[in-house]
Amino acid sequence: MTSILTYTFKNLPSTSKWALRFCVRPLSCSSQLRAAPAVQTKSKKTLAKPNLRNIVVVDGVRIPFLLSGTSYKDLMPHDLARAALLGLLHRTNVPKEVVDYIIFGTVIQEVKTSNVAREAALGAGFSDKTPAHTVTMACISSNQAMTTAVGLIASGQYDVVLAGGVELMSDVPIRHSRKMRKMMLDLSRAKTLGQRLSLLSKFRLNFLSPELPAVAEFSTSETMGHSADRLAAAFAISRLEQDEYALRSHSLAKKAQDEGLLSDIVPFKVPGKETVSKDNGIRPSSLEQMAKLKPAFIKPYGTVTAANSSFLTDGASAMLIMSEDKALAMGYKPKAYLRDFVYVSQDPKDQLLLGPTYATPKVLEKAGLTMSDIDVFEFHEAFSGQILANFKAMDSDWFAQNYMGRKTKVGALPLEKFNAWGGSLSLGHPFGATGCRLVMTAANRLRKEGGQFGLVAACAAGGQGHGMIVETYPK
Repeated sequence: MTSILTYTFKNLPSTSKWALRFCVRPLSCSSQLRAAPAVQTKSKKTLAKPNLRNIVVVDGVRIPFLLSGTSYKDLMPHDLARAALLGLLHRTNVPKEVVDYIIFGTVIQEVKTSNVAREAALGAGFSDKTPAHTVTMACISSNQAMTTAVGLIASGQYDVVLAGGVELMSDVPIRHSRKMRKMMLDLSRAKTLGQRLSLLSKFRLNFLSPELPAVAEFSTSETMGHSADRLAAAFAISRLEQDEYALRSHSLAKKAQDEGLLSDIVPFKVPGKETVSKDNGIRPSSLEQMAKLKPAFIKPYGTVTAANSSFLTDGASAMLIMSEDKALAMGYKPKAYLRDFVYVSQDPKDQLLLGPTYATPKVLEKAGLTMSDIDVFEFHEAFSGQILANFKAMDSDWFAQNYMGRKTKVGALPLEKFNAWGGSLSLGHPFGATGCRLVMTAANRLRKEGGQFGLVAACAAGGQGHGMIVETYPK
């Protein structure tokens, strides 16, 4: 069967079957993209399951998410993770000695602190008897940290686990070329002057070319931005629609920031610098200004630009996850239950960014809920085109039947409930830390808006994705 994404934007005519199928319900109407007051559904039965422990989030924090190359540029990843842990300790007053385990997610690892969870824990003053490990699953790394914590607690192994994530894009590992690395290792093993001179005689100037890390798929060699451009083309999503959605994200984030709704942020005194107290990537602009930017990936015909893409971000997040019994015994009033979750994976070439489309129906069915039961949606925004493509895929019977093995579509996402305080396009996206931000935003929005169930979903490199149900804790 021919892939839905075998054509690039350059080769996709406006009259293609895909353009016709996915332009039936256009998303370019500005009024559709504005936030509206959420109308919450009636209270429902809790999702507690017999003979299973209830897992709760007591609270969660993050240091401000900053554009890479700004205030955090001279730090190391464990510095940011440590700051998030200290902020969580200060917010919750949880005694360090009751913490059983610590898990952090990260993507681009600093080789000196490959187990960044352990280094951050020691730096934050936790006992050297408290185990910690680091996980990586691309943009859903902290999601994996959270669900690993859920598994440890649900199985009765532990009662109190800290989960979080960190990313420092200001300083990524840049390696020597493989030829240079091989020569240096061979030189270290050479035993005689003759052997060393023989090796050095093979040196060439191109050995000095560095290997830069790239946000690209190993299996396809395609950058995520290029894939997002092809995805937007396949779903007939215009440049204007993408810019409108990006403007919505920034506008809602600015409104939430001004109204003090981003309460998960804890100030961070950067060593030798100022105290950082808010995200610095929120930049509401105008459609006219955004339209001036050139395509960033597929040139000159592409529609993905710097304005409608998430930006390289430094940041860290952390959450206190406990069994409900333990939390109540310690006098805590949790914010939310962590309920059902799923992980999904698809073709990393043509469905790289469609994780939310596949994860949403699976987690809803697992929890026994429908789209109308969800009061708050928090999806990771890698690109405007990615979000809008997921919107269209989820609202398409044809896509459901041909690619998901479903008889009917997942359903339309109600924008009035969707990412109402901004998203990764505006708040920033430290790869390893975004998952915790999504869950805490969902929990805080549920409390603020009076809802009961939230759905968190995200795509990730490798064609993977995650979906989770968050249930607000009764007041």
